[in-house]
Amino acid sequence: MWCAEVVELEERWGDELVESKQSDAAISHFIEAGKTLKALDAAIAARQWKKAMHIVQVIEEDVDLHSQLQKLGDHYAHTGELKLAEKFYVQGKLYNEAIQMYNQAGEWEKAHRLASTYLSGAEVTMMYVSQAEQLEEAGKLKEAEKLYVSVGEPDLAITMYKKHRNYDQMLRLVKQYHPDLVQSTHLHLAGELQQEGNYRDAEKHYVAADDWKAAVNMYRALDMWEEAYRVGKTEGGEAAGKQVAFYWARTLRGDAAVKLLNKFGLLEACIDYACENMLFEFAFDLAKISMKKKLPDIHYKYAMALEDDGKYADAEKQFIEAGKPKEAVLMYVHAQDWENAQKVAECHDPESVGDVLVGQAKLAFSQKNHSKAESLLLRAQRPELAVKFYRNNGLWTDALRVCREYLPHQLTALQDDYDNSVGSSGGRSDVEAVMAQARQYEAEGEYQRAIQCYMKITPSTASDVQEVEEAWVQASEMAAKRLGHDKAREIAASLGPQLVSLQRPKGAEKVFLAGQMVKEAIDALILAKDFTKAQRVAADLEPRLEDYVDNAYKEHLKSEGEAEVLAGVDILAALDMYLSKGQVDRALDTAAQHGPQLLHKYLARHVTELIKEGRAADALPLYKKYGAPAYEQNYNLYQHLARSVLSEGGLSSSTPYQTWANLRDMLLLVVTNVRSQDGGQGVLDVFEELLLMAHYFSARSAYSSTADSEELATLVSVALLRHTDILPADKAFYEAGVACKESGWNNMAFVFLNRFLDLCEAIEEGSLDSLDHADFLDTDVPYEIPLPDSVTVPENLREDAKEWVLAVSMDQSVEQVGVQEWVFAVSMDQSAEQVGGQE
Repeated sequence: MWCAEVVELEERWGDELVESKQSDAAISHFIEAGKTLKALDAAIAARQWKKAMHIVQVIEEDVDLHSQLQKLGDHYAHTGELKLAEKFYVQGKLYNEAIQMYNQAGEWEKAHRLASTYLSGAEVTMMYVSQAEQLEEAGKLKEAEKLYVSVGEPDLAITMYKKHRNYDQMLRLVKQYHPDLVQSTHLHLAGELQQEGNYRDAEKHYVAADDWKAAVNMYRALDMWEEAYRVGKTEGGEAAGKQVAFYWARTLRGDAAVKLLNKFGLLEACIDYACENMLFEFAFDLAKISMKKKLPDIHYKYAMALEDDGKYADAEKQFIEAGKPKEAVLMYVHAQDWENAQKVAECHDPESVGDVLVGQAKLAFSQKNHSKAESLLLRAQRPELAVKFYRNNGLWTDALRVCREYLPHQLTALQDDYDNSVGSSGGRSDVEAVMAQARQYEAEGEYQRAIQCYMKITPSTASDVQEVEEAWVQASEMAAKRLGHDKAREIAASLGPQLVSLQRPKGAEKVFLAGQMVKEAIDALILAKDFTKAQRVAADLEPRLEDYVDNAYKEHLKSEGEAEVLAGVDILAALDMYLSKGQVDRALDTAAQHGPQLLHKYLARHVTELIKEGRAADALPLYKKYGAPAYEQNYNLYQHLARSVLSEGGLSSSTPYQTWANLRDMLLLVVTNVRSQDGGQGVLDVFEELLLMAHYFSARSAYSSTADSEELATLVSVALLRHTDILPADKAFYEAGVACKESGWNNMAFVFLNRFLDLCEAIEEGSLDSLDHADFLDTDVPYEIPLPDSVTVPENLREDAKEWVLAVSMDQSVEQVGVQEWVFAVSMDQSAEQVGGQE
């Protein structure tokens, strides 16, 4: 209660002091009463600015201090403390006042910073443009420029300088902000200054715009020729100065013009300039007054201009006035106006009559009127030109004729020129001309030249290679007849290989024969595949080459695959070709036609290949077809074939009956033939054993396909064990064991399969030392047998056999007895005979 009264008392006390104009004393009472706003007003009223500044800092932000902050800002702006003034203006959102303050102080950058921060772009522009206009009115153009530029309106500054005719400053800004408009600005200013009559300044801007010619034209239009001449010479150089002086002189005419040009030393130059610009009348005026020596030159130039315009009659007069009648003659010649050309030549320049005739001759030649052209040139006493025209047009016959008649001393050189140049164009007419000239040389006895002409016809000059061939053959044959062996051989050695490379072998043959190069001629005929003629040439001229031709013919037939034709020439090569193509039947049938020895030679070769390819069984039908004679050289092949089939046969079920039957039949043929030839008991025993084995295999295959004969098939498998010195032993014992097992003969199956497993181990070890032969005592099963390189029975079948043997060995019901204890063991031969008898 007491505190509230004190606060109220302090406030009332402060109010009383303010009313009594003691605002300074009231400040502290308002502060004690907590009335900071009143304290601020009292401090401002008492001009206690620092206190006011401190009080502002403690007043809450939501209190409206707009008027107080403006007073603080105004005070500090007035005292020059612009930073503090900006602070209070900005705090009171008095942005315009802050900006105005900086503008008045010339602080344009700071003013622009505030404006850009707190005002919109349009407001900033409007404010600055308005202020710049005020500065412009006050004559402060530099300050106004800064304001215009600061708001991105340099064009307003440019317009300002233009309005105040301050062109240097205007162009400075144009160069800075619109460099592409500098030239047009200069021209625009120059035009305005010219209209105002300020010609010197206009000239300055024309020159600055690099258009000094406009300044010259300005002075010319004003009849200020001295100024025009000065600008032209200064800016455009001597040539431009001469041009201005020329036009100045044209305005004066007569003596005045001559005096002016003499003053500048330009009289002769201006006469030439007048001629160049077709102002011949003015040129004549100047020359007639002071430079008569230039008159012929002016007449000549005038004549040239008239000729270009097609005014030949007027040009003729001027040429004559210029003392150059020959030019008039040439003008008419060029225009093919022969009548006027002849007239002028005869009246004014007799020496040009020949030129007229030459011109007419050229036209006649271009029109293919050669006789007229020649006549004109002879009238002009220019036979050398006739020769030249004929030569350049490839008419060498006419050229040589004219030369021989009118220029005999040049004939040799022309002939050499012809020899060196003819044939270069490659056209049909050119080839014909060369051939005609060659024949002419031949008729004249100039054989060397004739041959050279023929040899100039080449693939690059002739359109048809046939023409080349004919020409070169002619050259070779002429050399052989007229120039001797050495020269003929030299030419043949040069042209023959080229004809071969051009694929003209028959022509090459003729060329080579002309040079007595028989071997090369035969090679050409071989290349042409004309073997009949090649044989005839070899027989007639070089018998030692007959075999060479025969071999080439054979190689040709081989390469072409013509075996039938080749057979009539070389039967062995033909048979080789058939075999290489895989035509075995055709080869063997053809060989059979030439005797059994040749047939079985190639049959043996083919069978050998089949064995190498693992297709031995495919050879068996061939021997059934062609027979198996008792040729000692074939015995090893018969054995190898039989053993290959027996070894490759596979298991019982994998080889068809026909294969075994084919083997049996083939071996029967061999045995029969060997017996008939008394080939020796040892060989016969081998083949008989092989025949017996083939018989067993075919019988077993037949029995296996019949249900009632399965036991016989088993007996055969057992009987085959006696031949394990030839058959793969592991496979033989496996098949015998499996057959016994399937027939229910488990004790025998156990013995055979157990023997099979022992053999597998022996094969893997590579030795028979570990084998126990006790089960096969007193039997004819061989002990010493060759071991295969690897086990021939698949792994899965081996495992099945191993499991069965193991199971049987544990079965007490199966009696494990030796083979010799089985009754079959002592009657194997009888069993075999039984098999043979029941097949």
